[in-house]
Amino acid sequence: MALSLARMVRLALVGLMAFTSIASALPAQVPRSTVQPPATDPFYQPPAGYASKAPGTILNQRNITAAFFGLVPVDVEAYQLLYRTTAVDGSALATVTTVFKPKNAKLDRFVSFATAYDSSASKCQPSYAYQLGAPQDSLIASVELLIIEIYLALGYIVASPDYEGPDAAFGPGRLAGMGVLDGIRAAKSFKTLDLTDNPMVAGVGYSGGSIATGWAASLQPKYASELNIKAWVQGGTPANVTGTLYQLDNTAFSGLLPPAFVGLSKPSAYGAELAPFIDKIVTADGQKILDSAASQCFTANLATFFERSVFDTSFQTLGKDFLFDPIAQSVLKQNSMAVNKDETPTAPTFVYHATDDEVIPYADAKTMVNSWCNWDANVKFTTYASGGHATTEIIAIPAAIQFIQNAFAGTTKSGCTTSTELGNILNPLAFGAGLEPILIKLIDALTHLGDQDSKVKSDPVTVLNTIL
Repeated sequence: MALSLARMVRLALVGLMAFTSIASALPAQVPRSTVQPPATDPFYQPPAGYASKAPGTILNQRNITAAFFGLVPVDVEAYQLLYRTTAVDGSALATVTTVFKPKNAKLDRFVSFATAYDSSASKCQPSYAYQLGAPQDSLIASVELLIIEIYLALGYIVASPDYEGPDAAFGPGRLAGMGVLDGIRAAKSFKTLDLTDNPMVAGVGYSGGSIATGWAASLQPKYASELNIKAWVQGGTPANVTGTLYQLDNTAFSGLLPPAFVGLSKPSAYGAELAPFIDKIVTADGQKILDSAASQCFTANLATFFERSVFDTSFQTLGKDFLFDPIAQSVLKQNSMAVNKDETPTAPTFVYHATDDEVIPYADAKTMVNSWCNWDANVKFTTYASGGHATTEIIAIPAAIQFIQNAFAGTTKSGCTTSTELGNILNPLAFGAGLEPILIKLIDALTHLGDQDSKVKSDPVTVLNTIL
């Protein structure tokens, strides 16, 4: 169920308006000028000869001050690691992971959290958004830092990678999956964390973040078999690119499609074959839209391509026929999960999805799970029978954390199981009084979304004040 234009605009502006209002009340010394975007920050540039290093090798490191919405410091140690990873064609890339270490951290395990930044502009990388003083263009990464805070409160070290790589390539799952796995390798080898040898790891991602996590789960047995992965958690998974395209097209969320066109066409993805094809069919108006998508983040992209269609000949000249071109077909197939048996997760995997998800098709996630189960994967699949795309991420947090705790304890059930959850209420005491304040903040945020994410109400400044 898509949001109306007014509601979608209000949702996009909640963070921006509240951010502006709170920022105006803060002392003038908030050091925004000291934080550089990835395009101009020398930290993001790899040293000469880095391509000869093994994937996951740390190339550079620094301390940062992490902050909610760029304003409120997070009381943890925070580091950023530049590490070597791999492009779709196997060539070397360098990207960044941000590592948060709480007080009294558990040193035999950590969580890899792939945030859903859903953009193809480098200024939207989460490593930039997490820093004190950074402008908050990447709204989703900023909000999901509150979910990361739950894992930190439980004593887990959390590593959150820029899995789209230096090109900020949104969409190519194989690139994102390798970015996650190499980020885990980098965090594992970072001596400052004092992790034990071969620590246990759980990977988490929702929506766009589940592209990265789902592909990391799929590729890990072949690409990074040495990692001690105990669990994968993925929700709202865009398992089938074609199905997701059809569901998003001409809706309030169709603005997610142009950045995917841009991302899939980046040099680190499928630029060699796909970029010339798109250049050939895109119209002048379509090129302007793609140019915008390459320079702006999630909320701006929603506004730029609101309720428009990528099949419209004003965008590209082939209409619906473009999907049947051999080049497009090849790229779409390479980025759909559960197509190849040898790309099946071997660690216990929790998959969850709402039947009424208005952004990502439920049926495609179910098909993915069925394929994995037919190939002897260990999958817990939970269907949420109420709520929409955004609300389900929040409602499922207790189940996701419980699954991770069980996996670390070695008590997950073997084989495949399915269940349906009918409720849409998050229990603030699900994990004890220590987490109650954070979970209550998430409940308050949830009430501003409403049933099936269709209601956005109240004063936006109050919303963000509540979250913070």
